[in-house]
Amino acid sequence: MTTLDINGRRVVVDSDGDTPLLWVVRDELGMTGTKFGCGLAQCGACTVHLDGVATRSCVLPLSAVAGKKVTTIEGLAKPGKPHLLQQLWIKHQVPQCGYCQSGMLMAAASLLADKPKPTDAEIDAAMTNICRCGTYPRVRAAIQEARGMGPGAHA
Repeated sequence: MTTLDINGRRVVVDSDGDTPLLWVVRDELGMTGTKFGCGLAQCGACTVHLDGVATRSCVLPLSAVAGKKVTTIEGLAKPGKPHLLQQLWIKHQVPQCGYCQSGMLMAAASLLADKPKPTDAEIDAAMTNICRCGTYPRVRAAIQEARGMGPGAHA
């Protein structure tokens, strides 16, 4: 049994410590917003926050998250109010198929929490998630607009 702090609540799961966090989140806890993409931590579809840092969960063993705060896409926004980035994703029509978007949003939120006004080069360096639809210019536009909204606007 492992106790997790996930999206601000404590949950107990009965999974082997070697089980990737992605499968615990999806299969044990029923939070399917975090996606499986490659299983190699390359594509970013499985991105969650681990103590606020964007982390690929498909290769992260459950044993590595004990005592840390995990935030999934389901915990990014406050109930009933979309996160600023979610609003900007819609405004800039970022999603097409949408499969990679939860991971993209988690990476962007982590970037803005660390650097509220990132340069374009910092955006490019941080946004390593793969999008088959190729909406990278829209992702950048949404993050550029978010950076202009000042500190604290991202939470």
